[in-house]
Amino acid sequence: MSEPPVSPAEPARIAPEEAARLAEAFRLFNAASAELTEAYGALEKQVASLTEELAQANGELRRQYEEKARLTDRLSTLLNQLPAGVVVVDGNGVIEEANPAALDMVGARPGAGWGASAARLLPADAPAEWDCTGENGQPRRLSMNEAALAGGNARIVLLHDMTRQHALKIAAARNERLAAMGEMAASLAHQLRTPLAAATLYVGTLLSREMAPADVKSIASRAQDRLRHLERLIRDTLMFARGEVLGREAIDVAALVDELQHTVEPVARQAGVTLTVTPPSAGTVSGDRKAVASALVSLLENAVQACVGGGEVGLSVDFAGNEVGFVVRDNGRGIPREIQERLFEPFFTTREDGTGLGLAIARGVARVHGGDIECESAPGAGSRFTLRLPVQTPEEVVLENGQ
Repeated sequence: MSEPPVSPAEPARIAPEEAARLAEAFRLFNAASAELTEAYGALEKQVASLTEELAQANGELRRQYEEKARLTDRLSTLLNQLPAGVVVVDGNGVIEEANPAALDMVGARPGAGWGASAARLLPADAPAEWDCTGENGQPRRLSMNEAALAGGNARIVLLHDMTRQHALKIAAARNERLAAMGEMAASLAHQLRTPLAAATLYVGTLLSREMAPADVKSIASRAQDRLRHLERLIRDTLMFARGEVLGREAIDVAALVDELQHTVEPVARQAGVTLTVTPPSAGTVSGDRKAVASALVSLLENAVQACVGGGEVGLSVDFAGNEVGFVVRDNGRGIPREIQERLFEPFFTTREDGTGLGLAIARGVARVHGGDIECESAPGAGSRFTLRLPVQTPEEVVLENGQ
């Protein structure tokens, strides 16, 4: 017997287990929805916070950019207005940057090779200075310094226009020499009168009476000695008055010392003095070779003459930093302190046949080359004279050789 059919109006009945599972699902869904809503709210807050931070960061970056732009503009204006030339050269020798002053001085242009501009620089008659012709065709005197830039092989070259300073230095040196010549005019007259009077007396004796040939030769020799002394005095006076370097060349220190040894050794041997020369290491100075050699010969001859009855004279070279010192020492009689203060005065001498200009000229030669002469001495303890000159830098050697 079959069951009666269900009426359509009667709702379907759900089992209790299914109702419980459905209710649990709705609860979990509601909980997840609540968590998602909470997470979304937190995310919205975080996005708002990040947006605010990003806006602040963008504002700070914009401020920094504007500040750097202003700084760049200022530096660019300053670089363009600088009277000194500034050139940035990369590792391949190509100019990366150059200001108008560098263009005016040596024709330095960005993208061009630095070698073409450096070829314009010719060694001048003073250390670390160079002569060149500017873009306007006028001669100029420049000084140059280089420094490596961090983070690569690039370097920066600084060029300073020394034209006016050089002219003022020449004028000051000339005025100083004129003043010195004026002060020593009276002394010069006395120095000239003494040997001239002696020579005149000797010649007058020869003319006034008959004499034996041996006496004639003796008096003529004395007159000739006085005339030679007069000639040396005039020559040294002219050299002191000129007081300038006639040329500039690279001077090999070892070759110069060898030349000095060959020049002074016969003089020392004749005086019974031992000359000891210490060969120097490699080095180069720049200047007038003849003038430097003459100044050192004067120091060595003075040292030989200070060794009475034999003695020893030494010549050595001392390299210290950017200087080279030519050291001339002797074990002679020494020089009292009160005399040391006047050693370099024109016409001051302690020798009867001296002109008093040798040391003055030697100091003038040293100073015009950017150096000086120092004296250390004590009675009975010998003397030590050191002539210091600037060492020629590798950059100066390269430019002087035209490379």
